[in-house]
Amino acid sequence: MKRLFPLVLVLLFGCSERSLPRDYFPAPDFSLTERSDRTVSSKELAGKVWVADFIFTHCAGICPTMSANMSKLQDRLPAEVQLVSFSVDPYNDTPEVLAEYAKRYGADPERWWFLTGKPEAIQELSVGGFKLALDPASGSEVEPITHSSRFVLVDRKGLIRGYYGMEESDALDRLVADALNLL
Repeated sequence: MKRLFPLVLVLLFGCSERSLPRDYFPAPDFSLTERSDRTVSSKELAGKVWVADFIFTHCAGICPTMSANMSKLQDRLPAEVQLVSFSVDPYNDTPEVLAEYAKRYGADPERWWFLTGKPEAIQELSVGGFKLALDPASGSEVEPITHSSRFVLVDRKGLIRGYYGMEESDALDRLVADALNLL
């Protein structure tokens, strides 16, 4: 059976065990508040493959598309792949607001976390840790929050293995294939 899995990957996704995504660097450590109001940390992701994105709930731009795509990933990936959405607007995205937002996208609370925390922690996590753009500005309509529209794939060892831009038409398919390959 173990020998058949790589063959199935090649047939379904055109990849093989040898075509694993490259390692970039370790994913950053964090301890933040989940929509359930409990504290979760990166330690809870140890040994898991996971996908991260950065969104905010009142975004009129790319965030609804990103969350819809994360919902598609929830449907397409096995249950052992964790999904993590970090809010880039901790002033407005309280656990209660994140809980309502999560409901809109059918987010399974066991598989898909919505996290918030102190603004400095989120800034450091996005820019310093994941190496993704974030300009929180004021979060007003005049000065919107500018952030990355990329998904990040992290392996079981906590290494970042890929970035997937939502402007790329095949990004979700590549992300699914790479995540399955890492399992």
